[in-house]
Amino acid sequence: MTAACAACAAVPAPQTLVPPAAAQVTLMVPDIHCPACIQAIEQALLAVVGVRAARVNLSLRRVEVATDLAPVELVDTLAAAGYAAYPFDPAALDGHRDRVARDMVFRVGVAGFAMMNVMLLSVAVWSGAPDATRDLFHLVSATIALPATVYAAQPFFRNAMEALSAWRLNMDVPISLAIILAGGMSLYETLNGGAHAYFDAALSLTFFLLIGRVLEHRSRAVARSAARDLAAMEVQNAIRTRGGVLETVPVADLRVGDRVVIHTGMRVPVDGRLTGSVAFCDRSFLTGESEPVSHGTGAELKAGEINVGPPFEMRTDAVGEDTALRKIAALVETAENARNRYTSLADRAARIYAPAVHLLAAITFLGWLGATGDMRHALNAAIAVLIITCPCALGLAVPAVSTAAIGKLYERGFLVKSGTALERLAQVGTLIFDKTGTLTRPGFAIDTLDLTPSEMRIAKALCQSSSHPLSLALSRDLGAVDPAEVSDITEHAGCGISGVFAGQDVRLGNGVWAGGAAADLTLRIGEKIIPLPHAETSVPGAIAVQDRLQCMGYDRRIISGDRAVRTGQVAARLGIAEWAADMSPQEKHAYVTDANADGPVCMIGDGINDAAAMAAAHASVAPSTALDASRNAADVVVIRDTLVDLPTLFAVSRKTVRLSQQNFAIAAVYNCVSIPIAMAGLATPLLAALAMSLSSITVILNALRVRRVK
Repeated sequence: MTAACAACAAVPAPQTLVPPAAAQVTLMVPDIHCPACIQAIEQALLAVVGVRAARVNLSLRRVEVATDLAPVELVDTLAAAGYAAYPFDPAALDGHRDRVARDMVFRVGVAGFAMMNVMLLSVAVWSGAPDATRDLFHLVSATIALPATVYAAQPFFRNAMEALSAWRLNMDVPISLAIILAGGMSLYETLNGGAHAYFDAALSLTFFLLIGRVLEHRSRAVARSAARDLAAMEVQNAIRTRGGVLETVPVADLRVGDRVVIHTGMRVPVDGRLTGSVAFCDRSFLTGESEPVSHGTGAELKAGEINVGPPFEMRTDAVGEDTALRKIAALVETAENARNRYTSLADRAARIYAPAVHLLAAITFLGWLGATGDMRHALNAAIAVLIITCPCALGLAVPAVSTAAIGKLYERGFLVKSGTALERLAQVGTLIFDKTGTLTRPGFAIDTLDLTPSEMRIAKALCQSSSHPLSLALSRDLGAVDPAEVSDITEHAGCGISGVFAGQDVRLGNGVWAGGAAADLTLRIGEKIIPLPHAETSVPGAIAVQDRLQCMGYDRRIISGDRAVRTGQVAARLGIAEWAADMSPQEKHAYVTDANADGPVCMIGDGINDAAAMAAAHASVAPSTALDASRNAADVVVIRDTLVDLPTLFAVSRKTVRLSQQNFAIAAVYNCVSIPIAMAGLATPLLAALAMSLSSITVILNALRVRRVK
């Protein structure tokens, strides 16, 4: 071994090898609306000396920055990049979203009202009104159109200015230029007795594009962060015991080695180990296990588990960011941020459209100016190019189809939450199902149980008084059975429910407590003991849907946190060859991430243990019974208690993408015909307005074809 050089040992190690811990600064950036914004914001922040990391969350409209700099410096940096930023305030963010929604809807109303009135005046002009009448109608149109346009088009003007101030181009730049030049040149023509004015075209452009912007805003407004829902499940206070004295303390004050008491019905606040003899916990939301779990001394307990048995004591092993629940939340947030970088079909088209339109308008202006020397004529021709190049049809190409598709899917029991969900669903080739709660649920075959009508009524009265998963399942499967009049109903933690019926003691609970076999749920009426064996049953439509999905070409898999025996039985029953069991939330996340690298996958799950995997998948679906965190990690939520229409979701998503592409093709063909006419100086305001309206109507009618999907 070579001895270390004494001189080298005396030299401090470079600071860059072990960077000091940076503070986390969170800023609201309410104007984020596309993947290009994410890239621009992160690049601007990372260029600042002292910023170690920057991560944008598109759904939450916020950016997290690892830095020692003051927030005001970061705000100034984003302002220079064209984005207004504020210190993070959830209440202010929600209020901002509400104000933006109301404001945009009001602007649509103003633009629509003004457009209809100006078009009535334009009809008279197009019909051959005499010069004096024409000039009067143009003046009246200017009085209506200019204030309405200036007000209604503010969202486009604002976004265009922010982009230009940061030396960027976006879709709003050519839109704003067309609106401003159309209004300004129309006013000039009106004041100088010109024959043509574009007031109606400017208002139509504003109106149609505002509709598309409102649809986009509302699709984003329904998206909530699953990571935030996971954080909401964290316990705020815990009962700590020291020297036999119980004290309620904030969970943040707990330290490794503290002893904590968990009462019946409470969530475990941190990770730790059981110090008592036994604990009975529901951890299905975390692991997917279909039944509550019995823990022995020294067993690992995870934050978020619910104590459904008697109180127990545990020793803390992990707190704060080290708990399993926090780690899952971190996985979810990271996956959400990665998926938010997906560039939609409309965004990709806009990247090509914006510079192309500017170039064509500039060529037209310079060409006519060089050919005629007439600035006025050259500007009119350039404005005609900007208006007639069909930004309306392009702006409506995706929103029109998506709106029709979302409406059809809602009728079939699906709630689409993400603006790009249908595009991503159309790309997937592999479907990965969670088992417990998604494909199966605890159930009782009532027809096979040896119960009289009276016994059914007693069982109904007892089971509907408990929130235990098996009690809920029995209550559901008993259906419309009228409960008996059972008195003195009492829940015994970890055991079951007892009561009195017709002077007899009645019980419903675990077999040992009720007098039956330990493995069975047992009903006891007096001295009569009735076992109620249960098993996992398939959710409605889970079996029927598999053949249809296979015929559509999808590879189907199951991943579960439950035991291998149960998972294998379900997979065999459903005809699914590939499955994996005993998986933790982190293992599910890793499995889906690896599968996604081989080709886009869709994760279908319902539990907290599925949330990270769902966020990591290319697309995700949550059934109606899913917990909030899973519902909010999902792109689509099934709102009916069946999976039978799941193939319809994928069929509609495929059709949506095809029709969106057709709409872009329609806009392209229209532009190939209309642009030469506009550049030749032959596009009058009448022709521009008619062509723009015709293209928009064609796109909308084509979009409605998505409702014909069987």
